[in-house]
Amino acid sequence: MARERGIRMTLGTQRVWVGGLAMLLASAGCQAIAQNQMPDAPQAQQSVPNAPQPQALPTLNTITPVAPALPTTPSEAGASTSTDTPAQAAAPTTDATDAAQSQDQGPPPASTRTALNTLSVNVQFHTIPFTVKDRKGHLVPGLTYRDVRVYENGVLVHPAAFTTDPAPLSVALVIDQSVTHDTMEKINDSLSALQGAFAPSDEVAVFTYNNGVKEQTTFTGAQSARLSAVLEQSKAVGRDPLMGLTGPLAHDQVVNNMPIDGVADSGHQPGSMSFTVPKEYHTLNDAILAAAKALSATDYHRQRIIYVISDGKEYGSKASQKEVIRYLLTNNVEVWATQVGDASLKGMGFVDRMHIPLTMRDDVLPKYTAQTGGQFDSEFRPRGIEDSFSHIAAEVRAQYAVGYYTHESPFNESYRKTEVRVLRPDLTIICKDGYYPNASDSARARSKMMQNTQGAPATTPAPQ
Repeated sequence: MARERGIRMTLGTQRVWVGGLAMLLASAGCQAIAQNQMPDAPQAQQSVPNAPQPQALPTLNTITPVAPALPTTPSEAGASTSTDTPAQAAAPTTDATDAAQSQDQGPPPASTRTALNTLSVNVQFHTIPFTVKDRKGHLVPGLTYRDVRVYENGVLVHPAAFTTDPAPLSVALVIDQSVTHDTMEKINDSLSALQGAFAPSDEVAVFTYNNGVKEQTTFTGAQSARLSAVLEQSKAVGRDPLMGLTGPLAHDQVVNNMPIDGVADSGHQPGSMSFTVPKEYHTLNDAILAAAKALSATDYHRQRIIYVISDGKEYGSKASQKEVIRYLLTNNVEVWATQVGDASLKGMGFVDRMHIPLTMRDDVLPKYTAQTGGQFDSEFRPRGIEDSFSHIAAEVRAQYAVGYYTHESPFNESYRKTEVRVLRPDLTIICKDGYYPNASDSARARSKMMQNTQGAPATTPAPQ
């Protein structure tokens, strides 16, 4: 009995201890729950705003990889390689990988090019129009950017844009009214055929010069009635090839080199004869400069052309030829010309190019066209002058254009020599030999090229 009583007392003690422990645990759990549910009274009553919390670092796996750089040679752009396997081509890729691969598949889509047109970046983008001819002087079509290599100051640059699409023209027509009477008649007879060389989307301004420059009309539609009327009023008489003569032959009546008695002598010495050539003024430099200034304000999406109809003589201009050429190369203006008069005859043009110091320059057009990438025709007959209009317009529209980002510093305003090579034999490339940088036109040139680009290498924004 005593043993059983002891066992019961032990069991009872254990029950009391276990029960007390359970009560303690239950009380602790209730307090924890109550503390979690109760609001933070001191924080709710705090009137001073909390200090800013530190920002958490972003998740690193959300960073988009940078797109690959442009290919080093044109042959790598827009062409698939032989190392790509079918499994790699069919493997799923992320959006970033798709964007990277699209850089190697040719030009960006139209939506991307539109976005690039409105992007403002600190770059220097330059465009070179050029003409390609074969041995017979015929235009060579069908070239692609893979056939072209561009060098600036002797360094190979990567073409960022290439186009064969003709752009609408802004043409400043310069008509020489200081030519001789017979040459002016030929120009007058041929002016009626000039409008047929232009498209309705072109615009034309007309300048004439003799002893000074006159703007006949600002830019107007190439097929407008206004241009027809202006061309009609631009016809002139020309100058007479007169030579001043003094001496005995200048008297009214002369017998045996002596004036007849009774005739008043004008003071000439008997037996003497001298020639006084009147001064001629041919302000061709000033006329080209005035036309270039008008073109510099036109829309850059148009191709800027100065078309000169002249015998090429220059005398009396305030601007020098060197200054005018620099202005042309800075504003991307090309000079094309139809050479008329005696300078257009075979052999005579060569003699005219031999300039004697302190005398009139008889033929300055070849230097203007060669420096700016244009060309000129030499025509003596009226029918040849008319055919020259359509021939020059056709060659202007057949030009290629390649654009690239220059590696030169934007603070370097010196002359930059350029060279265009075509990887085909026996071809002649006609383009300007260099240019002067123009920061204001760089972004607009890039916009123009991106809109006209077809089949060009992929383009990406250049770094700041």
